[in-house]
Order: sequence, then C-alpha cells, then structure tokens
Amino acid sequence: MLTAPIVGAVLGFMIGGSAGLVFGAVIGLLVKAWLQQNAGPKLRAMQSAYLDSMFAVMGQLCKADGVVTKNEVQAAENMFVQLRLSPEQRQSAIDAFNRGKQSGFDLDAELRHFRQKTGNHPALMRLFLQVQITAIAADGQVHQAEHEMLIRIGRGLGLPESQVEQLESMLRMGQAGGARGGPAPAQQLADAYKVLGVSESASDAEVKKAYRKLMNEHHPDKLASQGLPDSMREMAEKKAAEITNAYDVVQDARKHR
Repeated sequence: MLTAPIVGAVLGFMIGGSAGLVFGAVIGLLVKAWLQQNAGPKLRAMQSAYLDSMFAVMGQLCKADGVVTKNEVQAAENMFVQLRLSPEQRQSAIDAFNRGKQSGFDLDAELRHFRQKTGNHPALMRLFLQVQITAIAADGQVHQAEHEMLIRIGRGLGLPESQVEQLESMLRMGQAGGARGGPAPAQQLADAYKVLGVSESASDAEVKKAYRKLMNEHHPDKLASQGLPDSMREMAEKKAAEITNAYDVVQDARKHR
C-alpha cells in the first residue's frame, strides 16, 4: 500500500500541469511536514486507501475505450515520478493499476470500499473524480466510453452526472486557456456556462447568482471547515480560480454581444 506523505504530490501533478514537476515537489514537501505533525493511523490508512483505489480505478477507466494508450500509460508514469515513489511503492501502484485493468475488476465494489475508507466526504469524492478525468484526457480527448464510465464512477461516488460534465468543461477550458480580451470561441463559451451551471439564456443576475453560489461552495476556508485537509487547499483554490475564469469568459462574451 502507498504511504501518506506522498499524497500532496498528487495535488501538485494535477494543479501544476506541465509545471507540476516543480510545483508538486514543493507541495509534496509541505504536505509531508504537515502530515508528520498531524497524521495518525486513521489518516494514514485513509490516504493509503485513496491512492490504492485511485490507481485501480484509473486502470479500469483507461481501458474503457478498449485500449490503454501510450499517453495514458505515460500519464500514470508521470504520476509515479511526481509522487517520488520508492521501488516498492511504485510496484504497489503498478499492481493497483493492473488490478483495475482486469476483466473481473469490480468497479462498483472498489468505489464502495473507497468511500468507506475515506469517510465519504464530498470534497474527497470530487478530487478523486478529477484525478481520473485528468488521467484519461492525457491523449487529448475523453472518448464516449470513457465519459460513460466517468458518469458511472461519479454515481458510485455519490456525485451527479452534472459534476462529470462540469469537470470535463473545466478541463477543456484549461487546455484552451482563459479569456483574452475578445469573444471566446463557441466551445469555450459553452463550457463556461456548464461550469457555472446556467444556460446561455440566463439573465445577468442569474449568472452572477450562480457564480457567487459556486464560489461560496468551493471557498477553501469553507471546505476546510467541512473537513478538507490543509494539504488539499491548493486544489480548492485552483477550482475556485477555474470558476472565476468561467465567469470572466461569460461576462466578456456578454459585453461583446
């Protein structure tokens, strides 16, 4: 099983993108220091279960479209590097990934086990789902079979289908870049509305209300008060920034109508 101090590097991998090798290393060191001061057996068991299930579900998901691509394997390899796994830990991660690739892998049972081990906290469930989306998007797209499995995973985590669509939209917006002072491309604008959870016909007041509601729900301090570990604060801040970017894209488009 994988040990607790490396979990912060997962966040660095996801938050930093191509720059994550540096950013993740810094976050990993900070998280390691925090865990050394605060981690007890229960927390260590939770983080270990998190990573084990993460790689197992990733293996199943990467195979959803019929084949595990080189890019998807490379994404997993990059995460191994990012986590600075020891040879033993690396083998444990590979074993979990391969376990997920097996035809007899019980995805629903794995998700139930994961929720039981991690306390079924919504913030942890969303983070888990976002890791999976990031991994399978390594080949530049989310295939239909992968999308359908993401919905199944989201359902198994207690998350609605809209959460999958929101995270996919955030991913596309991140790949496309933010607003640049002119009207956004049609797909980027459509994704921005999905992130905010409103239709293009919504009034300006409704758009602002939806934005404020999302920012309140995803405020790092509020999530911390609900039990989100300090080590995941950067993820919460990035998600809040992505929501703000979506709002900026919508506002910019409306100014140019």
